[in-house]
Amino acid sequence: MPDVRLSCRLLSLLASVLLAGCAVGPDYQRPVQDVGVVYAHAPDGQWRPAEPGMAQLEPAWWKGFNDPQLDELMTRLSAQNLDLVQAEAQYRQAQAALASSRAGLFPTLDASASRSRAGQGISSANNPATNYSLSATASWELDLWGRVRRGIEASRAGAQASQADLAAMRLSLQSTLAQTYFSVRTSQQQDALLGQTYDEYQRALEMTRNRYAAGVASSADVAAAQAQLEQVRVQRIRLGWQREQSIHALAVLVGQVPAHFNLPAGSMPVQAPEVPVGVPSVLLQHRPDIAAAERRVREANARIGVAQAAWFPDITLSAQGGYRAGEFASWLLAPARFWTIGPALALSLFDGGARSAAVDSAQAGYDAQAAAYRKTVLDAMREVEDALVQSASLVREQAAQNRALAASRETLRQVTNQYKAGLVDYLSVVQAQASALSAEQNTLDLQAQRLTAAVLLMAALGGGYTQPSQDAAKAGQTPVSAE
Repeated sequence: MPDVRLSCRLLSLLASVLLAGCAVGPDYQRPVQDVGVVYAHAPDGQWRPAEPGMAQLEPAWWKGFNDPQLDELMTRLSAQNLDLVQAEAQYRQAQAALASSRAGLFPTLDASASRSRAGQGISSANNPATNYSLSATASWELDLWGRVRRGIEASRAGAQASQADLAAMRLSLQSTLAQTYFSVRTSQQQDALLGQTYDEYQRALEMTRNRYAAGVASSADVAAAQAQLEQVRVQRIRLGWQREQSIHALAVLVGQVPAHFNLPAGSMPVQAPEVPVGVPSVLLQHRPDIAAAERRVREANARIGVAQAAWFPDITLSAQGGYRAGEFASWLLAPARFWTIGPALALSLFDGGARSAAVDSAQAGYDAQAAAYRKTVLDAMREVEDALVQSASLVREQAAQNRALAASRETLRQVTNQYKAGLVDYLSVVQAQASALSAEQNTLDLQAQRLTAAVLLMAALGGGYTQPSQDAAKAGQTPVSAE
């Protein structure tokens, strides 16, 4: 009994040391990255700055376009896209790795039972003996130096990074779907424009043929009208297969076989929604790729502590007890009982520099992740600035294009009247018609570019993503992001 009391005191002492122990390795500090105070290309009056209490982008940011068909496609993407299924599975893997790391904080308990027969020689006096054994073993590795705790910290940060990766993948796919959708709608409007143009050119060809029959137009005029008509036919054919390829891309995004996917005809939003830009510092909380990069820095920082803990001895508490006897009936007797209890210490005295190399590798891994984080922030800032300057320029460009469109329409009207009056040749009409068609097409392209620029800006601002709180991340909850 004195041995038992001594062992219990030793266990209590080691447990006290464990509770007072500290985790080796550097405590985490987020890398500092200057992002400035304001965006360089966010002029007053065009973009709303964020104010205290003002909501950032809504998680369902695409609803600002007021397009029910786009809303329906986004819902299908969230439910059926296979890239999202893969990213979600990888996130579950990271959660499982975190749970596995947490298991290191708890003792392990094993049980075993056996029956054996043993003998020696061939003499009948040495009959084989039967032995029955039933035992249980408990062991607990004391985390005195924080190796397990640093491992849990690393796994938790890795799970949070995977969580942000899932949100980043979702945002990227949503942005791609919106851009592809607007490309299809633009193509449909372009096709409608070319259809109207084809009908107009058909009437112009009929008029030119009649004038040629009347002797007031040349055969060259007829040939020019015929060539212009065929050029429009070629444009419609090219536009058609390009549009079908975009529709196929939409089908894959929503997880459907292209042959079974159909996009009903519809109109394109006339105006891009207003986007609350906010200040640069807010971007650090509203970009999932930045969140993922920052969590990987923390993971790498914790790995340094795991590597440094290898320099310290491992202390394991173990206890074993059970029964061992030659007959079942003897198990309950005191002589059949056995037990062991006590600590075990293990320390590597020489490893040829392996531990030093592991620490250096962990430190280099941290430096690499810190640089990757800063680069991710800079890329995010560039994407926002690019989207801002593009959006602002497209506003001015579309205003100028509207004036050019009005002028080309008026020119075509006047030149057509002059041709009917015999004042100009048909070549002037062809030139005016080509200029008017180009202006119409450019106007549609600019409308699509403005919508695409709005999508790119909202994606660059994080698309309504908000980093989960630390408590939520520890609990393994899903990220707060777009649907």
